[in-house]
Amino acid sequence: MITTETKRKLSTPFNYKISKLELPEQPALLYDPVRYTLTLGGKRLRFCLTILSTGICGGKPEKATNAAHAIEMLHNFTLLHDDIMDGAETRRGQPTVYKKWGVSNAILSGDIMFVKAFELLGKYRNHKRYSDIIDIFVKSSREVCEGQSYDMEFEERDDVTVDEYLNMIRGKTASLIRGALLIGGAVADADEQTLEKLERIGNEIGIAFQIQDDLLDVIGDPKKFGKDIGSDIREGKKTYLILLALQRCNNRESMWLTRKMQRSPLSDSDIKKIVLLLQKYGVIDITKKKINYHFKRAFEKISTFEDCKYNRDITKLIEYVQKRDF
Repeated sequence: MITTETKRKLSTPFNYKISKLELPEQPALLYDPVRYTLTLGGKRLRFCLTILSTGICGGKPEKATNAAHAIEMLHNFTLLHDDIMDGAETRRGQPTVYKKWGVSNAILSGDIMFVKAFELLGKYRNHKRYSDIIDIFVKSSREVCEGQSYDMEFEERDDVTVDEYLNMIRGKTASLIRGALLIGGAVADADEQTLEKLERIGNEIGIAFQIQDDLLDVIGDPKKFGKDIGSDIREGKKTYLILLALQRCNNRESMWLTRKMQRSPLSDSDIKKIVLLLQKYGVIDITKKKINYHFKRAFEKISTFEDCKYNRDITKLIEYVQKRDF
């Protein structure tokens, strides 16, 4: 799935063996976009979490390789379709698939990635927890679709609450992180109590990760982040920071901000004014504390597992994610 060239681009602090997924050469319009997507780099967070989850549950990490590839394939499939829905022109600093090959080919290539993910999971058909592995994967897929639907709905509403937003990202972002940990646990034949702990860890990491993305949209380096700063705000997205600002600003400012968010795309001048508003009400500092709170809760749960190489590695991975700037 991941070539040697791509492996050099990975920023995760691990070098677990990642095999290359062989794809047919033809039809090229179907498989070339898939190859392109899988070689754009990225953190491969969900892949690593699947492998490490199997390890901390006492299983053999190499047994989780196909499951890890399936989760990573599913994640990239959602990104490919998400770019179409958002009209995003770049992903990880490179042109998005639909910009290079057109919308129709991008949709179909995303579909084949979803199919390939199930083919990879089919390799566990003789595993005693096969039905659990499939159930977790299907549930994660459904939840990410539901979360995306809520995210789109929120763009049309002026009354979105912070609690609604957090519930949305539990689906859109946290679902695949939870799924990665749970599938890794199932591969290791973990008991229900252990799976519940993994689910909580995934939920905390997922919430922190998405809110961190919202923050980086405002304060990140566009060269590292892979997209222009303020791009979510420009498109009228109700991010965690925007919702906090609406809670804290006065009526006049709230009316101005609400009106601006209805008129996307916003201008550079509007984005600068919104960032000043976020700074005025301490939203950036509050958001940083919220992110660290959820990462802390994840670390606390991980510490309940027996100390081993994989426990230390998963802690190292989450520490890396916590400090990321892209």
